Amino acid sequence: MKARKENKVYTIDEAQKEQYRRQGFDIYNEDGKLVSHAKGKTIDYESYEAVKKELEVLKTERKSQKKAGE
Repeated sequence: MKARKENKVYTIDEAQKEQYRRQGFDIYNEDGKLVSHAKGKTIDYESYEAVKKELEVLKTERKSQKKAGE
């Protein structure tokens, strides 16, 4: 298992997983797939708003497709 934060990468075991997450490290398995995000991560407000708007558009499209299929 790997703990990764910025340019730091450490090989850790299961017992150390939570300790590194609390310190802001993302945890990856041996295949390089993300196992868990670091605690306390945030995103910028502009990114959040863009995703929120896209979600609303997709919800509206889905509703109209369901109505057309009925």
